[in-house]
Amino acid sequence: MNKRVACGTVGKDRRKQKGQWAEEEAVRILTELGYRIVLRNWRCRSGEIDIIAEDEGDIVFVEVRSRSSYASAFGTAMESITPRKIAQVRATASVYLHHMQSSQRAVRFDVVAITLGAHNKVEHFEHIRHAF
Repeated sequence: MNKRVACGTVGKDRRKQKGQWAEEEAVRILTELGYRIVLRNWRCRSGEIDIIAEDEGDIVFVEVRSRSSYASAFGTAMESITPRKIAQVRATASVYLHHMQSSQRAVRFDVVAITLGAHNKVEHFEHIRHAF
């Protein structure tokens, strides 16, 4: 039987898979750094938070960005964080804090940027505390 795949579906699936791999690496490294992972991929109407963690008493909202090393023409993982993305993450974090009745806790926004090479091997990892 011959299956048809919609245009763009394969590329989108591959990109999603690489994003999941990058999130797994981010969780592994953040855990090694002493973070306690609370939730992953928390969603609401305003968007999604990749990782919600605790570190030194702070609630930390972590945005994970990844790029393949061969896709450097599109910019680095860090360069992919736009003002619109920052606003979306902040709005989603606000909903989470309200939902969890945690508005009095200290909050931080971190970014993990990962460059993946062949076979999803991590070529570069950058963790920025208080990124925005």
